[in-house]
Amino acid sequence: MVKEFADGILNFDKPSGITSMDVVRTVKRLTHVRRVGHAGTLDPIATGVLPVCMGQATRLMEYMIDGRKAYRAELTLGAVTDTYDADGQIVATGDTSEITRAQVEALLPVFTGTLQQQPPMYSALKHEGKRLYDLARAGIEVERPDREVIVYDLTLTDWAPPKVTVVAECGRGFYMRTLAHDMGQALGCGAHLSALTRLRAGTMSIEGGVSLERFEHTIAEGEWRDLLLPPDAAVADMEALALEPSGERQLRNGQPITVRPGGGATYAEHAERRRAYSSSGRFLAVVRFNRAQNQWQPERVFDLASPSLLAPGAA
Repeated sequence: MVKEFADGILNFDKPSGITSMDVVRTVKRLTHVRRVGHAGTLDPIATGVLPVCMGQATRLMEYMIDGRKAYRAELTLGAVTDTYDADGQIVATGDTSEITRAQVEALLPVFTGTLQQQPPMYSALKHEGKRLYDLARAGIEVERPDREVIVYDLTLTDWAPPKVTVVAECGRGFYMRTLAHDMGQALGCGAHLSALTRLRAGTMSIEGGVSLERFEHTIAEGEWRDLLLPPDAAVADMEALALEPSGERQLRNGQPITVRPGGGATYAEHAERRRAYSSSGRFLAVVRFNRAQNQWQPERVFDLASPSLLAPGAA
């Protein structure tokens, strides 16, 4: 089998019932590209945005994982499960007859902002080298320290008790299953996550998502590369920096770029990141500003063959 090479991002709209790694394995099997990874796990129950990076784009996954996410979550009130979602076994029930929309809306500010959240036992986090979900399946529960997470916005979008739908915009490490469980506990009736769709992950949105069926069709037609977004789409929310040939040479050699006095880059904040391009429009690097040295330090450097449509001045 001949190994293929590709640099770019496939923005999948993952279906329910399969894991994120199932999608990665499918991409590897059908394209014969070996260097493939996903930018943020979705549980099997979840659907929606799953960025799959290929080739040099895998070096940009962390930026999407660290970026903001948006989810639409359906909570079912009145039933608690051991996994906090619909895949688990019901372990407790509660009366929902007197729960009102106003009560749920009053809780939303409580779960917005910087919070301390305890990860669920059924998660991929490790305890003493073992996955928590493996321990949970063996009937073992361990202490899980709370972690600081952030919720930028939380909105109730549908009220059809016992089903409640919310849309959340959050940062890295936030568990929607735990939100469902904790809101149920706060309401006194219990709850679990019954459906989840990721609407956005970093710069990727569900509007541009590709189904697995469409991807498989393009494989058969030999057109799957047409679905690839350029690697720098992962960092399209960063400002762009166009370099002169001398700066390009420095970056390609892993050297920092010194900013000329009065140059526009001097207005950057310390540690600010930008995506850097050659004069011909090739994506070169993610750079980070060092104000003390007045230099752009290379953080990730790339060797891509083609100009990017995201380059400054690109048509």
